Amino acid sequence: MTVWSHKVSTVDETERDDLVFRALADPTRRALLDELFELDGQTVQALCDRHPEMTRFGVMKHLSVLESANLVVAIKEGRSKRHFLNPIPIQQLNDRWIDKYARPFTRAMTDLQRQLEQTIRQIEHRTQEDIS
Repeated sequence: MTVWSHKVSTVDETERDDLVFRALADPTRRALLDELFELDGQTVQALCDRHPEMTRFGVMKHLSVLESANLVVAIKEGRSKRHFLNPIPIQQLNDRWIDKYARPFTRAMTDLQRQLEQTIRQIEHRTQEDIS
């Protein structure tokens, strides 16, 4: 029998963002998320095997923080529990915080790239004419 441990969040948007930012602030938790990105549905033991520098208790504690932030969803299968990456909160942070601040900068950078590429093409064209 499969049992989902995921609960629908009742926290407001600001509190949700705070939980996600706090969870992502720790490099060990980010490493665990990277592991789940590479191979989703790992057990605590599998994650411990990939991080021998950590105790089982440490891995479980970090997973608990990630679950509280809704970044990881755990599914109980019999006596074991599998952990799955939930990328939605990260996308929500991106939409709310990162994208709106990065958009003007990235637009300026793409405009600059386009101008530089055009200049390079003009120089290459002139060089070809000079050779001919």
